[in-house]
Amino acid sequence: MQNFFSYSPSALEKMPQRPQHSNKGTFGRVLVVGGSPCMSGAAYFSAKAAYRTGAGLVQILTHEDNRIILQTQLPEAILSTYSEENFDEDFIADAIEKADVIVIGVGLGQSSTAKHLLSLVLSGAEVPVVVDADALNILAKAPSLLDSVSAPLIITPHMMEMARLCHTDISEIIANPVDFAVDYATGNSLICVLKDHETIAYDGTSDSRIYVNKSGNSGMATGGSGDVLTGIIAALVAQGMPLFDATTLGVYIHGLAGDAAADELGEYSVMASDIIDHISTVIKDCRD
Repeated sequence: MQNFFSYSPSALEKMPQRPQHSNKGTFGRVLVVGGSPCMSGAAYFSAKAAYRTGAGLVQILTHEDNRIILQTQLPEAILSTYSEENFDEDFIADAIEKADVIVIGVGLGQSSTAKHLLSLVLSGAEVPVVVDADALNILAKAPSLLDSVSAPLIITPHMMEMARLCHTDISEIIANPVDFAVDYATGNSLICVLKDHETIAYDGTSDSRIYVNKSGNSGMATGGSGDVLTGIIAALVAQGMPLFDATTLGVYIHGLAGDAAADELGEYSVMASDIIDHISTVIKDCRD
């Protein structure tokens, strides 16, 4: 018999503590690998959401074409860039080594360079990796990339991405979301967050309960919303939360921030940036 659970607002007591004697290193370093040529938005949303959720330092590794806009939009982030002509694997390996958690896939594209970046991260990371968006689509075409992974993985597919990963029709995923999430997570020893109106999360590395999210609204069905989620989860991991707790609480906070945005703006008008702006509304009263 499957064991389901959900959160209520009291779950926010799980938020990582913020000791007074601390510095940016205390709260973890997030590396966001994303953003294909002239596609900077997803990396920006993920990185800013990570900062809003308490990460101490966020580094964005992106294509050179995105340098100026990201430096302008988010000067708090460390910005590192690559190009097809200047692809320094040692430089990328150094960024991977310094991170406490890595997000990859947001706006990454599916070029040969994107696939190479994903391969470097999956084979080189020794810290948790949150895999989303284009990285999932690359994995669907090249599942053997998972063979070299030793780091803990959290994947965050929506229904269509899950269908691609499982090589089936989306109608099958919609009809049996729990079964597909559990089977894929267990078969690949990872945490799966299957996004829908009631997002499901399952930890395939242990005999875990199945989380069913009850926060959120239709206004969150908007471009960039999933990128915000990756940043929230990554920030909680960076601050030392156990992976499944960070994942499920991240999903819950993401929905609560979307609810707060919809309360202010209405569900028709919520954008990804509004969800980020309301993360603080949700967690500002959390105390040690």
